[in-house]
Amino acid sequence: MFRKVKAVIGLDIGSSAVKAVELKVSGKGFKVVAFGSEPVPPDSIVDGAIIDGTAVADAIRRLFENNKAFKTKDVAASLSGNAVIVKKINLPVMTEAELAESIYWEAEQYIPFDIQDVSLDYQILDPGTGPDSKGTMDVLLVAAKKEKIADYTGVISQAGRVPVVVDVDAFAMQNAYEINYGLDPQAVVVLLNAGASAININILSGEQSLFTRDISIGGNAYTEAVQKELNLPFENAEQLKRGESIDGVTFEEVTPALHAMTENVLLEIQKTFDFFKATASSDRIDKIVLSGGASRVDGFAKALEDRFGAPVEAFDPFKKIAFDPIKLGVKEPEALVPTAVVAVGLALRKAGDR
Repeated sequence: MFRKVKAVIGLDIGSSAVKAVELKVSGKGFKVVAFGSEPVPPDSIVDGAIIDGTAVADAIRRLFENNKAFKTKDVAASLSGNAVIVKKINLPVMTEAELAESIYWEAEQYIPFDIQDVSLDYQILDPGTGPDSKGTMDVLLVAAKKEKIADYTGVISQAGRVPVVVDVDAFAMQNAYEINYGLDPQAVVVLLNAGASAININILSGEQSLFTRDISIGGNAYTEAVQKELNLPFENAEQLKRGESIDGVTFEEVTPALHAMTENVLLEIQKTFDFFKATASSDRIDKIVLSGGASRVDGFAKALEDRFGAPVEAFDPFKKIAFDPIKLGVKEPEALVPTAVVAVGLALRKAGDR
């Protein structure tokens, strides 16, 4: 992990903001050498699809122009949503060379897109060579639409940076979790990242991802609920959601709308856990680790804990990574840190990684 390799900037291109983190090896760990966030105009990215590439590229360019601490040009970004398929598949035991040859043919049965339109990657989870093997192997298959990858790498290039790695949000979270918390092979941990327009869920057991799902609902749904309830402009509703009172409206007046939306979100999370329990050998969840801007909505963490009976803790992406917000000129770190998880996971990648 600590061999001399060129660092990359982890760039999380979200629907409400772009976040960037650059790390440097420091002693036996890492330290943050640059950290920035820049808002993205509303509706520039919808359901993970870039609608207004120029607006997104401008936001990325501004982020780097406003923050000269970023040194490298190389960027790792990630995708999520319905253009990404992550599936665990079971195949007859074969060598790595045989798998490389047959993976496209095997993948066709599991992927609802034309195989020519996707980029494929895979990882052997269990080679099926153990004593209790049934002659089959477990392979994690990841497919992303080439068009979507081109949209994301395109805005990065337009902003004057070089895209070198394209990952998946759920796996970037896993990277950040592993480096900060380590992995307990006995525990089933849910990583839940609640962003502005989507919630990424990755359920882990040790280093294995058992189940991932992206839910198309997030912080914007709360803002829209407040907007509708009180007939307010988006900006004012956003302020109220964050707990700031505005002229003539107190935060107490919007909490019923926020709590009602949390109920809707919990129903979607419940479905995800039900899918997981139907396909996994175990149905227990030992811990939920929560990140993303929408995770700070009033009462959300508590409602999650009450509903699923598992302890919920806030994901600290800098728990074991040295981070000095004052030195880095980061304003309001307590609001930004929960949104940095994916960017930190991406910054741990290296140019040339698979």
